[in-house]
Amino acid sequence: MLNDFLQFDFLQNALLSGIIIGIVCPIIGVFLVIRRSSLIADTLSHVTFAGVATGLFLQKQFSFFQVISPVSIGTAFSLVGGLVIDRCKKIFRSYEELALPIILAVSIGYSVVLISLADGFNANVYNYLFGSLTAVSDKDLKWIFAIALIVLFIILLLFKELFFLSFDEEAASSSGIRVKFVNIVFTILVALVISISLNIVGILLISSLITLPAACALQLSNSFKQMFLYSILISLVAIFSGLFLSYYFDIATGGTIVLVLSTILLIILLMKQAVKKLISIERMKVIK
Repeated sequence: MLNDFLQFDFLQNALLSGIIIGIVCPIIGVFLVIRRSSLIADTLSHVTFAGVATGLFLQKQFSFFQVISPVSIGTAFSLVGGLVIDRCKKIFRSYEELALPIILAVSIGYSVVLISLADGFNANVYNYLFGSLTAVSDKDLKWIFAIALIVLFIILLLFKELFFLSFDEEAASSSGIRVKFVNIVFTILVALVISISLNIVGILLISSLITLPAACALQLSNSFKQMFLYSILISLVAIFSGLFLSYYFDIATGGTIVLVLSTILLIILLMKQAVKKLISIERMKVIK
């Protein structure tokens, strides 16, 4: 199996793109988890699906759109969706969380209608929804690498602002940070990360790859820096394991990666619970 990964280009593309998104996704995820905004990733993934569905529909109806990748249209939808989310939060100022389920619901409804109009499209829909080892071309890999570099550069550039906003948005605003601008930029970064991850993980499971490593790291880390480190390591372990298992058993890549992440989280929680019980028992012995 390892020889196959070294021999076939599509497997190498999947592995390289997996490494890239395995680094970028948890970095974004840490900020989302700390800010208690994990639902943004789920919402934007469904907005991206609406864009991909639009691209597939246009390809089926008009030959001109055959040269345009549905992923590109999905990316455009995701970017616009990020701006719409920010706008909706202002409309529902006292109930900002309402903006996310509203946009999520509209995106799902729109996607389902388009799929029904096109008689279900084709097998590509499955790959976009759940990820595929064969979905990453040389062109896609270059696109993933370029977007990842841009995202990492912007995060490094705005790290102090994002760090401050993650813990106290009001204090950040009082200190002169342009909260509105930074929030919009961050939402756009989330949209970009989702767009480059959908080939490997799939649209419906991207939010899991973004949030689960951060959730695991939250249980293990004692500092913000440790949380980044642990989340990236856990993400890479899950992606490597998921890619190899999905290839060996011929199952959906995205689902396999998410199951590995879920197993890691479960093990961490069980181990922490066991450690607490041991500490409690030792304390009882000391008291006696």
